[in-house]
Amino acid sequence: MKIIDVTRPLSGTTVSFPGDPALQFSQRDAGLYLISELHMNSHSGTHIDAPVHYLKKGDTIDRIPLDHLIGPCRVLDLSGAGPEITAADLGGRLCGAKRILLKTVFSGETQFREDFPHISTDAAELLTREGVLCVGIDSFSIEALVCDGSVHREILGHGCIIVELLDLSSVSEGNYEMAALPLRLVGLDGAPARVVLMKQEDE
Repeated sequence: MKIIDVTRPLSGTTVSFPGDPALQFSQRDAGLYLISELHMNSHSGTHIDAPVHYLKKGDTIDRIPLDHLIGPCRVLDLSGAGPEITAADLGGRLCGAKRILLKTVFSGETQFREDFPHISTDAAELLTREGVLCVGIDSFSIEALVCDGSVHREILGHGCIIVELLDLSSVSEGNYEMAALPLRLVGLDGAPARVVLMKQEDE
């Protein structure tokens, strides 16, 4: 089985969303061992949005259903679309998949761009109408930089979990098995996650 790590590395140079606390590391030699101190926000690097991120009565990250984040998924290559991905871009390409990852021109990008790829409200409505359990994207947010939160609320309000800032640069469009596991941070609105895709070598 081939395992593809689609998690962006976290380091002192990791770019944060504007206004969010920057990621900082420090390391101390305690003699017999090393120990590190981390300062980061709940949406650092590849991360998962919990419903409470946009819905005041939504579930926190420690309460989201893990079965939404583990199982068959479909990667869609939308490198030719955008920056706003619409329902027309997705139409006929979901193939009944319940976990959808969107590959855009942003995969592998390390600098913040205000015009990062995102999805439109009608695309969000299509995903929820099709019963998608999880949607991921390789850019900073599923929604545009200047927004009213309607995309997040549409998706999270229907029990669909959002994964953001993936690295899909080495992944082709197709079907995979996915595991996306957030840190079990009690009561928080999101958490960094390790996300991997798996595929049989002969597929």
